[in-house]
Amino acid sequence: QVQLVESGGGLVQPGGSLRLSCAASGSSFSNYAMGWYRQAPGQQREYVATIGSSGSTRYTDSVKGRFTISRDNTKNTVYLQMNSLKPEDTAVYYCKGWFLVMEYWGQGTQVTVSS
Repeated sequence: QVQLVESGGGLVQPGGSLRLSCAASGSSFSNYAMGWYRQAPGQQREYVATIGSSGSTRYTDSVKGRFTISRDNTKNTVYLQMNSLKPEDTAVYYCKGWFLVMEYWGQGTQVTVSS
């Protein structure tokens, strides 16, 4: 069993930055692919970025060049550095981890971009 706990959300002005963290409990974190997803009010949850166990990364087009996903296997933590934030980035951000048939989600952290 793996538990994921997100932190780092908050209120930020347009153009600002935030760094989200997702701390994982349990062992074998390095085997897991990890990802960040988000859900805005009234919308479906969408993929933002993923990082594989090898460190390979992927991003949805709307965040390329602004967001960076990274992981620290010594701390069992995955990060999402978000720069040049826009109002349309406002959402609850969720961390997801998966390995083979196992899949886990965090509880989410709110990110609000507003002046």
